[in-house]
Amino acid sequence: MGILAGKRGLVVGIMNDRSAASGITQSIIEQGGECIFTHLPGEKNERRVRNALESLNVKDPWLQPMDASSDEQLDATFARVAKDFGSIDFLVHSIAFADKDWLKEGMFTATPRQVFTQAMDISAYTYAAMANRVAPLMTSGGSMIALSYYGAEKAVPGYNVMGVAKAALEATNRYLAMELGQKNIRCNVISAGPMRTLSAMAVGGFSEILGWVEKKAPLRRNITTEDVGGAAAWLLSSLANGVTGETLYVDSGYSIMGL
Repeated sequence: MGILAGKRGLVVGIMNDRSAASGITQSIIEQGGECIFTHLPGEKNERRVRNALESLNVKDPWLQPMDASSDEQLDATFARVAKDFGSIDFLVHSIAFADKDWLKEGMFTATPRQVFTQAMDISAYTYAAMANRVAPLMTSGGSMIALSYYGAEKAVPGYNVMGVAKAALEATNRYLAMELGQKNIRCNVISAGPMRTLSAMAVGGFSEILGWVEKKAPLRRNITTEDVGGAAAWLLSSLANGVTGETLYVDSGYSIMGL
């Protein structure tokens, strides 16, 4: 039996078999947990998620189309979760978005209002919106996690508005932890080092960032989705019962360096 045996939760953010959410799903399953999933609306998006889950040997998955920017679709998703399962034990929030045209060095100052607000909405507000809807379903307590990056804390060239949105996400997590702790619901963030995911490749100069981390991080390597998955499984399990409101760095130690 694994550390998540008997636990069921919702994973939001699988896009393909190389996404952070896929690595987290793999670890949850290996530790005995059960995952249910959302996908962006549309047959192409559903097919992409089904293909990713098939590579993880997830058979006949529970899937719900959901655009997280829509309150109506958020309501429909969690209403269906309540109807089908009654309660769940964990939530994985692994979504973010910013217009890639503005993820280039030297572009932050000119960020348009719409680009800024959209990044904040999808990357940060949706975590609070999902927490508000999932908390009543965590009848025996629970755990939720979101995914961040060091660009929330330090200015990373090219990360731009996404860094601001991730900073808001980390602050959101602390306030959620403060309010939901009395319901025995824990909220934590994993600040993952750079990984070769499709979304990360949209950041200007990303290959240079990977090379720098590999050269300067204490472990002298970049992390993998499996590294993130292992940390996530621990945070979602009872082994981390005393941990909430935290940002856990899974970055080969890069964040401790004074570079």
